[in-house]
Amino acid sequence: MEKEIGGYLELDTYDLPLLHHQALALNCGRNCLAYLIKAKEIRKIVLPFFLCDCVEETCRKENVDVEYYHIGMDLKPSEMTLEEDQWLFVVNYYGQLDNAYLKLLKDKYKRVIVDNTEAYFQMPVPETDTLYTCRKFFGVADGGFLYTDARPDIPLEQDVSFERVRYLLGRYERTASEFYAESAENNDFFAGEPIKKMSKLTRNLLHGINYEKVRQKRVENFAFLHDALGSQNKLALTIPDGAFMYPLYIENGAEIRTYLQGKKIYIPTLWPDVFDHCADKDLEYDLARNILPLPVDQRYGMEDMRRIVREVKQCIG
Repeated sequence: MEKEIGGYLELDTYDLPLLHHQALALNCGRNCLAYLIKAKEIRKIVLPFFLCDCVEETCRKENVDVEYYHIGMDLKPSEMTLEEDQWLFVVNYYGQLDNAYLKLLKDKYKRVIVDNTEAYFQMPVPETDTLYTCRKFFGVADGGFLYTDARPDIPLEQDVSFERVRYLLGRYERTASEFYAESAENNDFFAGEPIKKMSKLTRNLLHGINYEKVRQKRVENFAFLHDALGSQNKLALTIPDGAFMYPLYIENGAEIRTYLQGKKIYIPTLWPDVFDHCADKDLEYDLARNILPLPVDQRYGMEDMRRIVREVKQCIG
């Protein structure tokens, strides 16, 4: 098709350096996993109980046999023995598993997949299959990156995402509550989507981000919350590079979440599916219920962090 010349102006093309430019760019995180399953012909996998259903759904859709393991208070996998053809799926919760530890897992279990959807700024362990999701860190409607040495001949069409950005543009000029339903619909959209290349629009938007500025802001905000609330936190945390959220694990976290919502501080329950898969005596059940993932992202500064601390302490007090 011949290139159009002239006419009205479209969105500018950005050319700032792209983080993860060397990875395979696909349309979403779950399809990074689906691609990996196909590429490496994975037939058996072990998943953590502390996880959203979309990962299991992806495995079932690809006819992969699924088993589960528990995690500890350090958010690390429990000891296990893998069968000869099983793969271990490791979630880097809140970026708390550093590369030294992940390398130990890789050396021990060999067949390891690292889910860095909550650790976008943590580069992968060499020769370790690692996936990332863009939507958890930036205002884009889709996108995922996959590091793998497998490059099978899988024909992929390119995603088109311009029709799915309305909720992002809407929140930019109005309120989140007005567009929450559209945001939720976009999350659900990918359940039935095939593996595609990342859309041109999403890739362009990712080229427009100052990653160092974002990384620094997230680190500063996380450090501030940890300094103010760390003594109340049941988790022993390190400050991750370019933090995702600050996980405040506290008694009555579910009630505090409701209180904060009334103050227009919206704290998600990240893995509600855990309540269906675990008993209420399980650690994962309590983690899902009582961890408050406090926002630390690039939209917010110190005054916002002080407000969060003030309201959390008011509720605790």
